[in-house]
Amino acid sequence: MAGHSKWNNIKRRKGAVDEKRGKLFTKLGREIAVAVKSGGPNPESNFKLRDVIAKAKSNNMPNDSITRSIQKAAGADSANYEAIVYEGYGPSGVAVMVKTLTDNRNRTAGDVRLYFDKFGGNLGQPGCVQFMFTQDGDEYVPIAMVTLNNEADVKNMEKLLDHLEDNDDVQEVFHNWEWEDEFA
Repeated sequence: MAGHSKWNNIKRRKGAVDEKRGKLFTKLGREIAVAVKSGGPNPESNFKLRDVIAKAKSNNMPNDSITRSIQKAAGADSANYEAIVYEGYGPSGVAVMVKTLTDNRNRTAGDVRLYFDKFGGNLGQPGCVQFMFTQDGDEYVPIAMVTLNNEADVKNMEKLLDHLEDNDDVQEVFHNWEWEDEFA
């Protein structure tokens, strides 16, 4: 029986790691598609594509998957991905910015709104929290940090971030929450 239990543990761990890698590869594939649509399929002349390929390789994305993503995006029947930044407030007024790449704006907006509503926040209008961040290239850096003083708010904020990051359309999440070990 010990062999069966050991195999089950290995299988469970490997499954979780494979799921995370799959989600990451999906997100990288979308970034590749956007880069190909904006500058063409040749990494020699498309600087953005070259950067995304380097990012994909640094995350151990197989070369076959990279090539397949480029070919799929260069085809006439490929999906058109749109970059959208959603802004809102998490529990206790934590500012949250969510960068997405989506082929269905309504689906993504509904998903993001659901996560905010479910975990004690609310989705805002464009520009409602952007003033709390400075933009450094593709990154949003918070100007001032917020500390949560309530254990329930900490748990809700963690769940909100987990659900946002698990969504295939979400590329990056930025927030001004300063996490403390007090409630862990």
